Amino acid sequence: MSATTDPAGTPAAPVVTRFAPSPTGFLHLGGARTALFNLLYARHHGGKFLLRIEDTDRARSTQPAIEAILSGMRWLGLDWDGDEVYQSTRADRHAAVAHAMVEAGAAYRCYMTAAEIDAMRAEAQAKKQPLRIRSPWRDKTNDDPAASYVVRLKAPTEGATTIDDRVQGSVTVQNAELDDLVLLRSDGTPTYMLAVVVDDHDMGVTHIIRGDDHLNNAFRQLPIIRAMDAIEGNWPDPVYAHIPLIHGSDGAKLSKRHGAVGIEAYRDELGILPEALDNYLLRLGWGHGDAEIISRAQAIEWFDLAHVGKSPSRFDLKKLENLNGHYIRAADDARLADLVAATLGLDAGDPRRALIARAMPALKPRAANVNDLADGAGFLLAARPLSIADDAAPLLAGDARGTLTRVHAALDALDEWDTETLEEAVRQVAEALGLKLGQVAQPLRVALTGRRTSPGIFDVLVLLGRDESLARIADQTAAQGKDQDR
Repeated sequence: MSATTDPAGTPAAPVVTRFAPSPTGFLHLGGARTALFNLLYARHHGGKFLLRIEDTDRARSTQPAIEAILSGMRWLGLDWDGDEVYQSTRADRHAAVAHAMVEAGAAYRCYMTAAEIDAMRAEAQAKKQPLRIRSPWRDKTNDDPAASYVVRLKAPTEGATTIDDRVQGSVTVQNAELDDLVLLRSDGTPTYMLAVVVDDHDMGVTHIIRGDDHLNNAFRQLPIIRAMDAIEGNWPDPVYAHIPLIHGSDGAKLSKRHGAVGIEAYRDELGILPEALDNYLLRLGWGHGDAEIISRAQAIEWFDLAHVGKSPSRFDLKKLENLNGHYIRAADDARLADLVAATLGLDAGDPRRALIARAMPALKPRAANVNDLADGAGFLLAARPLSIADDAAPLLAGDARGTLTRVHAALDALDEWDTETLEEAVRQVAEALGLKLGQVAQPLRVALTGRRTSPGIFDVLVLLGRDESLARIADQTAAQGKDQDR
């Protein structure tokens, strides 16, 4: 039993979780879901959610990647407590722990050469066994002060280690399977395995919720924790919860073809709202009965580790878009108008933003993402004469422009310009011509928008206003005259 839980598995101390990404690339779906689960668990228990940037790999860590991670988390509302911690600033502390372990006999200086390690690796390969280093320096010393060495953990060699993982259940590894991992490199810099353990302890992390690709690391890190507990005391085992990875819809490991792109791509390229992506990630591997639409407040109230599944989840872009459509319809019109205006490249003071906001109730029902909204709003900003889409042009053939002439005259005679009045006027034209309403509405739609599809045609007329609507219709009736002249 962990020191941070009681026999029933309920946290016995204030919960502290963390998200610890390496800034060597973008914030991807799996990382975002891990951060979300850590946030929800901490908030559910009234604890803290911390952020640590594991930037010890200076060659691969970049400032743009750090900014992408921070930006992605802020966009998703994954608000961490306090300032983010940068692992690279704590190298002296990591080294101090390693040296304390050497002095206590829990670690040792290893003087093996690269050639000796290569020979050990070749022997393991010949026996078709994994390389597990048991250095000859484990129980002896070197009196040469100039000799180069690394510091290795003196891993247990007998018995077994069992982890009661909150997702995977009870998992046991024989200690003979563990190796004496490197804690400090020959240049004195700490390895990931040491740094993550020291930082988790110093940050007071009680629950480590991460991908199940780190489960093996837990067995290698526990000996460090337990050695320091024996040396200093107050180094309790954390509670582990290793979450299955996310796969593509075909069951294969998630790749770019499935959607393994940075979180910013879902925002900037696919037009996904953050609350939709949050909701979707929550449901990838966790559930609360039949609930599909789950707010952040509900998620905090309901989230637990007991209902995280053991099997990999499958990412499905169509399901995400369907969920996003729900959140589009529920979103504030002014907020959506700002997103659409940004997508269309409109300046902050552009008066057409207000027009887009007024159009939003008519645009939202047909949209699955912000790009759909922007595409649907395009007719509002189009310059005259409209460019007619190829698939819409046939709707202006035959008697269509003659019908538009009758519509133009009927609308021009109206004193009121609202949907009810407009519909009645167009309906009367259809009846006078012996046509169905749709037979009039379709060429009218093309004349007003240049497309076969749009919001309701009478909403379109109201949004464009009297002058613009009549002018666009007149453009097409004038085109009829030009065709006849030819």
